[in-house]
Amino acid sequence: MFQKIKDIININDKNNFNITLRHHVIFWVVYFLFTTFRWGSYFNDYEYALKTTLLGFSIHMTLCYFNVYYLMPKFIYTRRYIIYSIVLIVSLFFMVVVKFNLTYFLVSSNVWPEGPETTSTLTLNYSIEMMLGELYVVTFVTAIKVTFDWIREHKRLVDMEKRQLETELRLLRTQISPHFFFNTLNNIYALTIEKSDKAPKIILKLSELMRYLLYETNQRRQSLTKEIICLQSYLDLERIRYGSQLKIDVNISGVIEDKEIAPMLLLSFIENSFKHGANKNVGEVNINIDFNVIEDFLHFRISNPIPTEKNNNAVKTLTGGIGIGNVKKRLELGYNEGEYDLDINNDGKEYIVNLKIKV
Repeated sequence: MFQKIKDIININDKNNFNITLRHHVIFWVVYFLFTTFRWGSYFNDYEYALKTTLLGFSIHMTLCYFNVYYLMPKFIYTRRYIIYSIVLIVSLFFMVVVKFNLTYFLVSSNVWPEGPETTSTLTLNYSIEMMLGELYVVTFVTAIKVTFDWIREHKRLVDMEKRQLETELRLLRTQISPHFFFNTLNNIYALTIEKSDKAPKIILKLSELMRYLLYETNQRRQSLTKEIICLQSYLDLERIRYGSQLKIDVNISGVIEDKEIAPMLLLSFIENSFKHGANKNVGEVNINIDFNVIEDFLHFRISNPIPTEKNNNAVKTLTGGIGIGNVKKRLELGYNEGEYDLDINNDGKEYIVNLKIKV
């Protein structure tokens, strides 16, 4: 239901929908013609119907605009309902008196030809019937005005919520780069202490990643192809760092062209696999990564070995930290229900992430 309301609002927004003078004129012209032909056919006297409609028309407009633009803002919006009801009833009665006199002196002495009997005086029955008729018109116009006010206010709230979500998503996205660069710089620092020949190559790869992360990840969605290339660069960086100790198996299947994904969303999973897999193990480490596009969904899977018993304290942090928590929050904010499914498992030997996401 909420999505349907948003769709209606979006359509109105695209058409620059606003209640203008033209809409007011069209409404009253249609109402005037409808009333004239209705009573003209009822009395079989279109001249009489035209005269009475002209009189009633001005009264209807006065009451409607008086209620919508004065009484409601002054009393309803300030929750003074009893005063509003009293003033409205008095206004209705006053307009009935005006209508009676105008009809009596300008149209006919029988002011209520559709009534049960000839009426030439202001009777209680006539007053009640006319007040109910005026109230019907006022209620109808007020309902239209309230409906459009609600749509406009709802659109404003939806736009505000959207801006807040976009702001939060941008903040979450900006957390990734510092977090990633901090970890990578720590690795470079360790290599420089060891005076490793790998440090210059890692710095070069890091500069390539920085260029991508800083200049090509500002939009809400990024090309899946570019994201995979970025991830490949990160994997190359880690290969330089670990050498033959690290075995990475990457499989890509399906059509990845013309597919889009939230930028830097998968990087946290891959970084996490190194932080809690390769960093905590001694000897050869196997990390398996699968990208499988089926129709409009990417099936992403990554697995890394669980740290050994002597590093058991690190196991407790496998599902924590900025990276994974950030991804979960971004998925909640950036995708609708049914557009993603995240499953993280620890079977005692491997840490496995399965993510199905709309692309």
